[in-house]
Amino acid sequence: MLKKKILFIINPISGGKNKRNFQSLADKILDPELYDPQFEFSQRAGHAFTLAERASSEGVDVIVAVGGDGTINEVASAVEGTNSIMGIIPFGSGNGLARSLNVSLKTDRALKALNRFKIEVIDTAELAGYKFFNMGGVGFDARISYQFTTLPKRGFKGYVKTTFNEILNYKAKKYLIEIDGKRMERDAFMISIANSSQYGNNAYISPTASLKDGLLDLCIVKPFPLYHFPVMVYHLFSKTSEKSRYVEIIKGKNIRIKTTNVDTPEVIHLDGEPRRVNGDILANIKPLSLKVLH
Repeated sequence: MLKKKILFIINPISGGKNKRNFQSLADKILDPELYDPQFEFSQRAGHAFTLAERASSEGVDVIVAVGGDGTINEVASAVEGTNSIMGIIPFGSGNGLARSLNVSLKTDRALKALNRFKIEVIDTAELAGYKFFNMGGVGFDARISYQFTTLPKRGFKGYVKTTFNEILNYKAKKYLIEIDGKRMERDAFMISIANSSQYGNNAYISPTASLKDGLLDLCIVKPFPLYHFPVMVYHLFSKTSEKSRYVEIIKGKNIRIKTTNVDTPEVIHLDGEPRRVNGDILANIKPLSLKVLH
């Protein structure tokens, strides 16, 4: 049997964790009869995508993202719709997609799982023309993602601190929404578009969302009093967000979002990475378009 070519694309700074010994650990754990491994380090934003795109075009069988949600997004964006298969070794602060796929957060266990060569095919999505795989959004969570990227050191504590700093001043906006032809107007603190059930760190915005149902979950978080914030956090971590009177979840395939202030660029996020966009924000699902090992 021919060995499968496997490339590990490693983000050296993701999650603030040292990956100096990763290659030696992978060489020790990977099945030498199954894989012929190679290793590359990403050097800047967008580099993981370039490395993955090149590897896929060269016929590499498995391309593994070693990093956080941003690295995973870049690699998945290149692998989606190709003959290559994606793997994930999570090293991020949230690890939303990895958790949703039940990929172990223990590096040795995640590597051992690659030896099983169990393939799952999942849905992918687009928001404003950009690909995302776990979660996209507009509003408060996009603002937090933008602020989070400016921190000198990332991590869960930094995310919590940023959230508390921003929530005191953030104002809800009025959005015009169309989902599969149904139109509505909502005042929203934030709008999350979920391909999977959670942001990361086991914070579930849409507990019934599935990576394989061909649907996106539009999660509208309505304005709520600040004193209710601890209750909102409780709902996230207890998988009960849909029970909150401030949360509305609608499933659909094609979504259009616009703010009433059309002249101001809007901040969105894709798997935690922020972007600025103008005009209507379109989201759509691409059913069963990415092969993943887990």
